[in-house]
Amino acid sequence: MCSHEPACPSFEDTDREAARVVSSHPEQGWSLLCNGVVLFDDTGELLPDGAVVAPHRPRVLAA
Repeated sequence: MCSHEPACPSFEDTDREAARVVSSHPEQGWSLLCNGVVLFDDTGELLPDGAVVAPHRPRVLAA
């Protein structure tokens, strides 16, 4: 799907969120990346194979 040089990470790679945005819909809270990943504002993801990645916000540790 990606035609960039160098190619964006595959949706199977751990750095898949580094792929370029091809369609942004901030009013709806999601963006489509060139590797087919739908990235949601809450950091959740929908992968092209139908798998769901739960939101993974950084946890704040108590001081």
